[in-house]
Amino acid sequence: MGGVSAPTDLPAFGRFGCTRVIEAPMQALDRFVPHRIMDHDLARLLACALAGFAGAVAGVALARRGDPIGHEPNRHTQLAQLNDTPSRRYYTGFNPQRAIAISDLRAMSHKRLPRFALEYLEGGAEDEAAMFGERHAFADWRFMPRTLVDVSRRTLATGILGRSAAMPLVVSPTGLNGILRTHGDSALAQAALRANVPFVQSTMSNDTMEQVARAAPGVRHWWQLYVFGGDEIWQELLRRAERVGCEALVLTTNAQIFGDREWQRRNQIGKKRLSASAALESLTHPLWFAENPLSHGLPNFANIIEFVPRDQRSFFAASSWIRMHQPTSLGWDTVAKIRERWKKPFILKGILCPDDVRRALDSGVDGVVLSSHGGRQLDWTISPLDLLPVARDIVDQKMALYMSGGIRRGTDMLKACALGADAVWVGRAPLYGLCAAGAAGAVRALEILKIEALDAMGLLGVSRVDELGPHLLAHMGLVRREPK
Repeated sequence: MGGVSAPTDLPAFGRFGCTRVIEAPMQALDRFVPHRIMDHDLARLLACALAGFAGAVAGVALARRGDPIGHEPNRHTQLAQLNDTPSRRYYTGFNPQRAIAISDLRAMSHKRLPRFALEYLEGGAEDEAAMFGERHAFADWRFMPRTLVDVSRRTLATGILGRSAAMPLVVSPTGLNGILRTHGDSALAQAALRANVPFVQSTMSNDTMEQVARAAPGVRHWWQLYVFGGDEIWQELLRRAERVGCEALVLTTNAQIFGDREWQRRNQIGKKRLSASAALESLTHPLWFAENPLSHGLPNFANIIEFVPRDQRSFFAASSWIRMHQPTSLGWDTVAKIRERWKKPFILKGILCPDDVRRALDSGVDGVVLSSHGGRQLDWTISPLDLLPVARDIVDQKMALYMSGGIRRGTDMLKACALGADAVWVGRAPLYGLCAAGAAGAVRALEILKIEALDAMGLLGVSRVDELGPHLLAHMGLVRREPK
């Protein structure tokens, strides 16, 4: 995230680990399930369902109404409670308009998704310290609001790459969205179009770039590039992106080695097989099962499948093949070659070092995104938010400066802009909306962030984005160290 994209974000889900005892119902499946969705892995999962699991657990799944799993380090409600009363609950129903915060959409997602998909959405690398730190970084910066200011005409409208946008926000590239919701990439693009913000599509998305362009005509469509295989692959992807009218190119720089995601290995046996417990647990989510694998089959990597050897084109084999063919030699010479071929705006994503910010400025790219890849690559990295002031001093106004990581509130957007970001890139927040209610949920997520930011601007005493600055913030660590 995120802001979640494959292959660097792709769990090797592999065969849904059902045993031979469920092979008998396979022939019966042919009578009821179209062959077009009967790939080998899906057939095994359906066989599990016919063996008696789905019916037994459906009622349990629909009846579950507990609190969602997951720690929110910035939630501070204890002072309003006595012995945990009044209890604070999230909305977990089906109507996205009843979600009043991103946390409600997140709770809806926790109810809908099976464990392996939910951990893919939520998880980070190793101790998940980088992901945790990104949220804590926002808590360390506190507002110093101005009062008695006329804020009757507030607006979040701003410029992004020379064009107007409704707010300083970009929908981040995320891969494997088809596991979360069928045609999730197109749904996110539609939400971005409605919100009047750019949408970045991942190389590892499950809808083609042409499908996205048709589903959301007029969206500010950016293309995120993973480099793998030979140069002819990224060159062809650039030609296609040009043909469909993509406005900008985003090269991810910090994903050539797959992050150490322990939750992934616990959900699978080896590199290509989901564990039996994870496979069977997915059957306790009948709505997700019916709307996705049962109706549409398993997604594939539609934009790049033609580059994968024919005997490696199944969903799981393709993910492994792509990951093995990402060059660890990716360097600034590659940036120069891409810059030479791509004449439109070119952005580097994954920068977390001041020296790399300087190199990017010298390389002739049009912007950088400070990003830890949603905390899913190297753990214990610095928070992008805390690097913003240093990066802004380096780039001045010579190129665009963005950040991603941990955006859950409108106030997070304001803090990032005050510290120097031209816009924030959000990954998980709209994905929570997508998982909860499809395109309508993603629209609601962007609406929530905008409403919260506009209200907070008024309370902060500013009316426009260009009025935000570091003078409105204090870092708690610095405040605590000041002499008396």
